[in-house]
Amino acid sequence: MRLHRTSRTVLALTAVAALGLSAAACGRGGSKSASGGGKKIGIDFPRSDSDFWNSYAKYVNSDVSSGKINALPPTNSNNQTDVLVSNVTTLTGQGAKVILMAPQDTGAIASTLEDLASKHIPVVSVDTRPDKGQVYMVVRADNKAYGTKACQFLGDKLKGTGTVVEFEGDLTSINGRDRSQAFGDCMKQNYPNIKVEAEPTNWAGDVAASKLQDALNAGTVNGIYMQAGGVFLAPTLSLLKQKNLLVPPTDPKHIFIISNDGIPAEFQAIKAGQIDATISQPADLYAKYGLFYAQAAAEGKTFSPGPTDHNSTIIQLPNGLEDQLPAPLVTSANVDDPTLWGNQVGK
Repeated sequence: MRLHRTSRTVLALTAVAALGLSAAACGRGGSKSASGGGKKIGIDFPRSDSDFWNSYAKYVNSDVSSGKINALPPTNSNNQTDVLVSNVTTLTGQGAKVILMAPQDTGAIASTLEDLASKHIPVVSVDTRPDKGQVYMVVRADNKAYGTKACQFLGDKLKGTGTVVEFEGDLTSINGRDRSQAFGDCMKQNYPNIKVEAEPTNWAGDVAASKLQDALNAGTVNGIYMQAGGVFLAPTLSLLKQKNLLVPPTDPKHIFIISNDGIPAEFQAIKAGQIDATISQPADLYAKYGLFYAQAAAEGKTFSPGPTDHNSTIIQLPNGLEDQLPAPLVTSANVDDPTLWGNQVGK
């Protein structure tokens, strides 16, 4: 069960202090220099148009307001790289010695990362992995596993035949590319008789609805893979309701839907029989371990690839390290699991 937010922060900071003693057990190395207590952390939120990211921001703000994290007031780049660059400049000008960010265009942030590296300012990237430029740690789940799990779920539900519409995320984002590649590869290898209509959406719900409208007009759609429920769920359900296709799984007209995010609205839709599954991105753990590693960077700690003490694995990247957190499949069988972050919102 997820701990009370203040408790999570205390435990995270306690864990940081204990890293030097537990490195062997955790499968990661820890070395430290002077305490980072006086070093401020600069935080940029990536957007505020998604339930997932709004929840992430609440978790971060709660931990920061507890007083255990020495952070500047967070900024929000609103899904715009130029705003993110400007915000980073502002944060470093205000004295930030570590930056916690989530760049949505992972190919356009390289020069900013290079500039921060030249100033010896470590960067922790949450949810997204920058294509180039040095990062201290990336905190995200295995996004290729998202695509593979979605493929396997729909392939089995459709018994290997039919038409699936895939709402691809922004392909300038490593997340969109990883999910799309894994989903497509899995379908080709394991379900060759399923037709996949891969539709780029740039994470925009109205674009996804328009693409789905076209697909429905062209013929029967048997399945949908939504790479981000936070932006795709509401417009998708609205359109299916208009088309009289929002029917329970027992109805032959039911379109099997799997999503990514794990927000409460997806859980409600699963319980109502409107969608069938989602893959829960751990918004609470993204906040917890994003701040954990930012604090560790402020204290001069280092890490090594290997299993961690929080059920994840640190892997080596060409430009840093990545802590790949677990992201479980959620269906009607486990949608009420109290340990899922989507069931903890507001508690």
